This record gives sequence, C-alpha cells and structure tokens, in this order.
Amino acid sequence: MIELGVADGSLIDELMVLTAQNLCKLEIKEHFNIIKEIGRGKYGKVLLVTHRCRGTPMALKVMPKASTKLQGFLREYCISLQLSRHPCIVGLFGIVFQSKEHYGFAQELVVGRDLFAIIQPRVGIPESAVKRCAVQIASALEFIHQHGLVHRDVKPENILLLDSNCCRVKLADFGLTQKRGTLISFISGTLPYMSPELCAVTLKEGQKEVKAPPVSVEPSLDTWAFGVLLFCVLTGFFPWEHCAEEDDFYQEFADWCREPTEAEVPSQWKRFTPACLEMFGKLLALDAKQRCSVGEVKAYVDYEWLGTGSTNGLTGLNGKVRATSTPSVCKSSPVQEAVH
Repeated sequence: MIELGVADGSLIDELMVLTAQNLCKLEIKEHFNIIKEIGRGKYGKVLLVTHRCRGTPMALKVMPKASTKLQGFLREYCISLQLSRHPCIVGLFGIVFQSKEHYGFAQELVVGRDLFAIIQPRVGIPESAVKRCAVQIASALEFIHQHGLVHRDVKPENILLLDSNCCRVKLADFGLTQKRGTLISFISGTLPYMSPELCAVTLKEGQKEVKAPPVSVEPSLDTWAFGVLLFCVLTGFFPWEHCAEEDDFYQEFADWCREPTEAEVPSQWKRFTPACLEMFGKLLALDAKQRCSVGEVKAYVDYEWLGTGSTNGLTGLNGKVRATSTPSVCKSSPVQEAVH
C-alpha cells in the first residue's frame, strides 16, 4: 500500500483518478447477501452483508448517486483506504463499486455498538473506560494528522466499540475529512463539537455572507472536538450548545479561560480535578494556535480526572440547572458548509 506523506496531499487526488478509472459496475444484491441495515445518515446507509462467493461478513457503505457527488465519494474511499491500516481506525476490504443507483465500498465489520450508545445521560461512562478510549482515539487522530489530514467529525457516533468496556475502539467515518489547509468559507448550522473559529463562520438565518475570514482546516479543529467528546463521555452532558456569546455555558467557560486566576471555575467544570482541568484547558484553548495536540492527553491518564465529590447535575450562570443538554443533542441535523 502506498504511504501518504505529510506534505503529499496530492497523492489522494491521484488515487481518486485511478479509482474512478477502475470503478467497477455491479448490483449489490447480485454480489452480496444483505442481512440487515446497521446504520443510516444523510450520506446514505450501512448494510451488514456477506459476500456471495466468499461468505465473508462485512459492512457495506452505500451512498445514493442522486445526492452524492462522485468526487466526494472517491475522496472518502481513498482517504479511508490509506488510513485503515492503523489498528484504531476501521479497516477496508479494497472493494469499491458503483451500481445503477449507488456508490459503495466494503469495510471491516465491527459487531459492537458505538460510543454514543453506552453514554448514560447525565452520568457518562466510567472514568477508566473513558481513558482507554481517549488513548486509542488520540493515537488514531495523531496518525491522521501526521498524514496531512484532519478528520473533522470526531463524535461518539463515529467511535465504534469492539467491547462494552472500551478495551478496543476504532475511529470511523471519513466523509468530512479534508486535507490540512483547505479553506472553509461558511457553515450553515452548528454542533456542540465545533470550535469557536468554525462557529464564527456560521451563516445565520437571513444572512447572505459571513464577516469572518475563511477558516483553514487544521488539526486544532479535531483537538477541540476531542475535548468536547471527553467532557460528554465523562459527564453525560454537552458543555454547551455552540460556541457563541449567546450561549451562557460557553461564555462562562470562555471568561474563565481568559482570566483563570481571577474567574471562578465554571460550575459545570467543578467536578474535574486540577489535572483534568489543566488537560481541558489545553484541548479547549480559545485560540486555535494555543491548543495542544491530541496526543498530549496521554500524559494525563495516570491522574484522576473526576473528583470524589462530583455530582451529576450541571448548573450554569445564575445557578440554573442545565436539564436539556444530554448527549441526545448529538443527533442534531447535519451541518452544511462551503469549502474551497
């Protein structure tokens, strides 16, 4: 397999051209036995299938041609194929095709659930399991970043579990992955995992253009999303809805980051130990240039992350209980964007 170099993002483009030239045509039901649907999203769906000739079980990701650009499909497949040799990234079989109505490729079947499925609302999952997951996902993201790419969709639904205790996990879904340095001119809609610089280019209702300059796709976007993910799985809550002044919980956090010695630790962060707060401070630095790499999380796994006196309820400004911000918000509508 060809190795993708840090500065050689053009290799992906070359692989896309070669894949397009050799994209075979086949009908899904003629070559695969469909067992059941195991995933669905805006992109299309994932099917549990077995190969009719070999009997091999696999997950088939299929995307409707009507709503999928060929270039986008080829990019996701070629990036996934190049990264799949990492043990904490979902593997591919090298089977890629088009049918009359779909594009598709076959990937490793991970029988377990995703991380989202085991998060207990307002509680999270055990700290020991969070740490095991954190180390593996950090390793996968480091590998991606070393190859000049940014995942851009780090969230619990995209972390697949081979067991319920997070002893083995795998990062999946490279549909939003971009080469480092790609510019994003605007985004329609926000998600809690999006960094402040991404939220700054959000096209709000009624707006025709954003005032902020385009955002460069950098590993720091994954670092921020990874920090929010860790908060979610440790607590069962999102820390905020989106990074904007009108979000009280984000504003409280931002004020503390700017004046850590003078401002009180935000109420929803008091459950964490000083070492854990230090880690979050590096992952969630407001200035993207000041954020640490995802790999720095490994330096904190030997420290306690949750204090013994922590409670499940999270309160924000004016002592209001945040009762609605459970991980179910993860299922919010997809974000649309303009990249160039």
